[in-house]
Amino acid sequence: MTDTIALRPRDPGAADPALAEQPPNESIGRIVGLDAARAIAVFGMYYSHVGPWSDGGAWQTFFMDLPHGRSSALFATLAGLSLVLIAGGHRPKTGRPLRQAVVKIVIRAVLLLALGTWLTATGTSIVVILAFYGLYFLLALPFVKLRARTLAILSAVFGLAGPVLIQWVWSLDSTWMEGFDAKDPLSNWGGDGLLSLVLSGTYPAAAWMSYILAGMALGRLDLAKRAVQIRLAIIGPALALLGYGGAWLVGKLAPVPDYEQDWKAFDQAWSNALAGTDSANWTDEQWKTWDADHASIYDKMPDDSMSGGFDWTGFVGAGPHSGTPFELAGNIGVAIAIIAGLVLLLGLAGKAGARLRWWLAPLIAVGSMSLTVYVGHIAGVWFLVDHPANGVGYETGWRMWGVFIVAALIFAVVWKRFLKRGPLEWVMTGATKLAKFVK
Repeated sequence: MTDTIALRPRDPGAADPALAEQPPNESIGRIVGLDAARAIAVFGMYYSHVGPWSDGGAWQTFFMDLPHGRSSALFATLAGLSLVLIAGGHRPKTGRPLRQAVVKIVIRAVLLLALGTWLTATGTSIVVILAFYGLYFLLALPFVKLRARTLAILSAVFGLAGPVLIQWVWSLDSTWMEGFDAKDPLSNWGGDGLLSLVLSGTYPAAAWMSYILAGMALGRLDLAKRAVQIRLAIIGPALALLGYGGAWLVGKLAPVPDYEQDWKAFDQAWSNALAGTDSANWTDEQWKTWDADHASIYDKMPDDSMSGGFDWTGFVGAGPHSGTPFELAGNIGVAIAIIAGLVLLLGLAGKAGARLRWWLAPLIAVGSMSLTVYVGHIAGVWFLVDHPANGVGYETGWRMWGVFIVAALIFAVVWKRFLKRGPLEWVMTGATKLAKFVK
């Protein structure tokens, strides 16, 4: 995802929404609003991977860092929402239809786990989120029948307990982790191993299930109702303020140690020792020799804050991918605000709503095939940056980000002229048809 890739961009209750009887504007808004939200998540992930990083002032840095962390959180929230839609949305399925929905989710999870592992094994510089999604989907299965309020409570529980569990595990001796990874087939195949997917990766399930469960809670609501949309448009910003504002307030009241300052002496000594060398092309043996000749440099390293045990300062702040309860709450708030806002705006009646849907049709098309365009950008980065044919990768920045966006928009619009689903969405839908044999 991302990184969340939504695999059910259309209303699961309709076999072919394009041919079905015209639904009311609120239903149209729900369908296309979710697709538009997926597209925003996709483009945010593009920015995180190939866009520029700010080295300017505080405000410039703030605005340019907005997509980092929040885009993948929006993906994950939308993934949880999509899972519940498969299971019936605000009208939960029961009996055989529910069993078939569960099988569909399992098939999607296995395919995502395999696809994500393969993409990671190719050597891409992008931390692929798809294998994480596969695990999220499996972990979400016991919760697909729960009510919105229960799911919201569980989301809060994971948001608080998950980061604590991760910090505690990292405060332990990591020798057992190395032994576990050595026997983990996923890790041996070149992908993210089970420990990475659950605890130590960029998107650890122990904490990120908070996003999935929050999205599942949204899916249990009737998003076509205007009252629900307005209520969520208030709850989202309020939760974002609680998360980011709470992190700022705690940071002011109980400032954390400045670890960057502690590392300055070591960084300076390291830079001086490497000055004038061609270290970028050194082999492992050359690095070992250099380490042995400059062993005294490592005496300048500050003590590891985790070596003394559990580090409570790791819960202060809400920076991208910091994994703190504050960041999780803030990101969920942003995701809810984006989803509710787009569903509300794109469901407007009359000429205003129709005109807005027409102008945003390319964005909606991208969101309807988010898995395809997400994997497509990984392939693009692999060929243009990681393993370019001429041996010299293209420079990332505004231009590459713009090219990726334009390419995704053109591809999605042209493809939708001829086929309803994106290429990978078509494969995924075909695979899940096996669920019809479930009794």
